[in-house]
Amino acid sequence: MSFYIGLVHYPVYDKRGEIIVAAITNLDLHDLARLAKTYGARRLYVINPLREQQDLAKNICRHWVSGYGAHYNKDRKEAMSLISVVPTLESSMAEIKDSEGEIPTLIATDAGRDKGQKVNYDSAREIVASNKAVMILFGTAWGIANEVIRKADYLLEPIFGVSSYNHLSVRTAAAITLDRLFSEFISS
Repeated sequence: MSFYIGLVHYPVYDKRGEIIVAAITNLDLHDLARLAKTYGARRLYVINPLREQQDLAKNICRHWVSGYGAHYNKDRKEAMSLISVVPTLESSMAEIKDSEGEIPTLIATDAGRDKGQKVNYDSAREIVASNKAVMILFGTAWGIANEVIRKADYLLEPIFGVSSYNHLSVRTAAAITLDRLFSEFISS
């Protein structure tokens, strides 16, 4: 099993439905890196085209991977070393192709009910369990732009709770998604 996580900061929507570049947050980096390490992702790609945002993420990672934080918390070092900061989805896919010898299968996530044909978790589990490279994309702000969703090979069904409220943080949505996809492998 060879899977990767993509945290998409651009292109994503704001609350008015306009395409924006979302800001990188320290909390997303830490929590998603720990999640990636826990579930065996080969790399967590932080996708943001803005040089200042890339520098911020790289400085945070440097602190935990090779700075004082690396000595202070070795577990965090392990997780944070999975992060690769890239300007575009295409650059992350090129890196994966270089290491895996193939372009990854893309599985996009979205909280929308009416975004077209979706794959359920049982089918997605089979895709992830294949011997092919797979990249699961999570969006920041108000979700991944349709132009990226159209590039994906699959769109995963949304996560629904017991109320009509449906705006989970990306960290929470990613944790639920990975647990649903991998809990069967873990318990086997």
